[in-house]
Amino acid sequence: MGALEEIVSDPAWLVGGAVRDRLLGRSTDDYDVVVDGDPRRVGRELAQATGAHAFALSEEFGVWRVVARGHPWQVDVLPVGNGSIEDNLAGRDFTVNAIAEPLGGGPYVDPFAGVEDVGRRRLRMVSPGAFAQDPLRTLRLARLACELEFSVDQDTVAAARANSAALIRVAPERVFIELKRVLTADGALAGLDLMDAVGATEVVLPEVSRMRGVGQSVYHHLDVYEHTRSVLAGVIELERSPDRWVGEHTDAVSRFLAEPLADELTRGQALRFGALLHDVAKPDTRGVSDEGRVTFLGHDVAGAELARAVLTRLRASERLREHVAALTRHHLRLGFLVHDVPLERRAIYGYLRTCEPVEVDVTLLSVADRLATRGKVAEEAIARHLELARQLLGEALAWRADRPRPPLRGDELARAVGLRPGRELGEILHELEVASFAGEIGSREEAIERARELAGRGRAGSSR
Repeated sequence: MGALEEIVSDPAWLVGGAVRDRLLGRSTDDYDVVVDGDPRRVGRELAQATGAHAFALSEEFGVWRVVARGHPWQVDVLPVGNGSIEDNLAGRDFTVNAIAEPLGGGPYVDPFAGVEDVGRRRLRMVSPGAFAQDPLRTLRLARLACELEFSVDQDTVAAARANSAALIRVAPERVFIELKRVLTADGALAGLDLMDAVGATEVVLPEVSRMRGVGQSVYHHLDVYEHTRSVLAGVIELERSPDRWVGEHTDAVSRFLAEPLADELTRGQALRFGALLHDVAKPDTRGVSDEGRVTFLGHDVAGAELARAVLTRLRASERLREHVAALTRHHLRLGFLVHDVPLERRAIYGYLRTCEPVEVDVTLLSVADRLATRGKVAEEAIARHLELARQLLGEALAWRADRPRPPLRGDELARAVGLRPGRELGEILHELEVASFAGEIGSREEAIERARELAGRGRAGSSR
């Protein structure tokens, strides 16, 4: 910030989250600066002095953004407006964000006792009209509370709830940014609780709200909503302490979950979306059999489409949509295989090939899902599931590191067996890949011999 202090000759103040975070001892690379002057000039001069890039962020409000090249910091330069700095702060959301620190030194400008609220770790609205001015603040309240681990003033909760319906008018992209931060915070579950308390979930994620009170079978001890929360808690625990559940695969899983996926989310963070939406179709598919058993037939397939629709509405990327849809579509598969243990190699291949490219992710999701299902005969079922999950997790990690291939190329196979490119050749190549994975063939010669047998059967069948 030293370069900015040298550039700005007009009165200027550091405001918002940067001041709050400095008071909390938290590092930040995102600064808001209010100037009693020309933001355009200040932004361009700051960019020139620091080798950064400046551009107009909002022509309507006269805001300029300066983004560093090769460094993770940015500065938004805003005009003070028609009034004073106190008037500017009066239009902000929460008192802890309505503190101004003069760039040239001097006492805080703190008309709403924000410094005191920072010390008390409390979120309080600047004014009752704060949420009407920008309905997104209803969701931001939940995000800040769970990120900062702050309590929330009850009058502020009431005001947020009174304005939550207006969230429907907020641009989906803005909603998604806040929702991502709620779900990826350490206190994500507390954030979801506050979203419920202020009525934001019903507007932003009505499909999740509909899970509440949907009863399940005797093998579950929670309704669908509480079960979903428990699965999310399990996924968060897997991120924090994978050694508790995955044993020898701990280091590999930690590296895997830290990989970037899409929308500025890691694979571990994207898995939280999978946990939140994996049972999203259960309210629509609930049924009761003639014997009185509760069923959710097809909720995996229907849920994949619904999860995709939710993320499409939020303007998530296509990659994240497909990723979460695949997690939802395949989250039951490992559980079905428990009944066939010990698995043949062909069955393992089938699981990995079907679940690809989420073969590792969905295996981890199944662990959290199983641990959250503690109804009838739970302990025995959990033990069996975890044992198989560890086995398949190792297979999935190996698959991802070095995906199986046929033991020879298609052109080589075509020449050796006398086949033309086409469907039959593709089917034989696939069968050779499966047979190689299963350990049924171990050399190029054995692969060619198996291919001749398969081709011969195909010709015999076509001549009948």
